[in-house]
Amino acid sequence: MTSLPHTRPHGRLPIVGVSADHRTLGRHPFHVVGDKYVRAVSDGADALAVLLPALGDRYDAAEVVSRLDGLLFTGSPSNVHPDRYDGPMSEPGTLHDLDRDATTLPLYRAALAADLPLFAICRGLQELNVALGGTLHQKVQDVPGLMDHRDDETQPLEVQYGAAHAVDLTAGGLMARITGRERLTVNSLHQQGIDRLAPGLAVEAVAPDGLIEAVRVEGATFALGVQWHPEWRFWEDPAAVALFKAFGDAVRARAATRAS
Repeated sequence: MTSLPHTRPHGRLPIVGVSADHRTLGRHPFHVVGDKYVRAVSDGADALAVLLPALGDRYDAAEVVSRLDGLLFTGSPSNVHPDRYDGPMSEPGTLHDLDRDATTLPLYRAALAADLPLFAICRGLQELNVALGGTLHQKVQDVPGLMDHRDDETQPLEVQYGAAHAVDLTAGGLMARITGRERLTVNSLHQQGIDRLAPGLAVEAVAPDGLIEAVRVEGATFALGVQWHPEWRFWEDPAAVALFKAFGDAVRARAATRAS
C-alpha cells in the first residue's frame, strides 16, 4: 500500500487506541482492524496505532483511556445493535457485533470524561451518537426524503470509495476551521445514519438530503465524528490530510501533558 513519504521526529510517539471488530474469519474468531485505519493513524496523525480488542467488560474503560493519548473509532460492516438505543428489531440477516458494542460505547464515555482526543469514522460516528443518548436510522435508504447512501459492493474499491456526494460544513465549525472549506465532496458507504442527535453533539456537516454527516462533542478539546471514510487514501485528499493532522496535533498535546 502506498502512502505519503514520511519522516518521524525524534522522541516518543503518542499512542492511539484503534477499535477492533470481533469477526469470524474462516472458522476462527479474530479481533481485526483495517490496514487503512492503522495507516491513517501512523502516517496521517503521526502516532502509534494500538489495536483495542473487542472484549467488552473484560477490561475497565477508564483504565484503558488512562494509558492512551487518543482514540480512533473505525468503520465496520456491522450495525450498532438497536437494543443500545431502544430501536426496532433489526431485519433478519443484519450483521451485528455485540462485543464491539460492549467495548466501544463505554470507551466513548470514559474518553469524553477524561477529555481524551477522539476521531470517529462511519460506524464510529453512529456509536458516538448512541453512546451519548441519540438514535439511528437502520436503513437510511428506506427513510422518505433521504438518499441511498450505500456503495455498490460489486464495484472495485476505487469506485466504492470514490466521490459520492457533497457535504456542507457548518460555518465557523471545527471542520470548517481545520479544512478551510465550506463544502467537501465525500465517499458514502453506509446504511445506518443519525436519526435523533444526541445531547451534547453539535452538527459539523450535512448531506444534500439533510442527513447529519459530521458532529463534534461540545466542550471537548478534540472529539469529532464523520460519516464518510477520510482514511481511504487520505494522502490524496487535502481535507482528509488536514483532519488527521489536526487529530495528531491534539493527540501530541495530550501526550505532552501526560509526560509532564
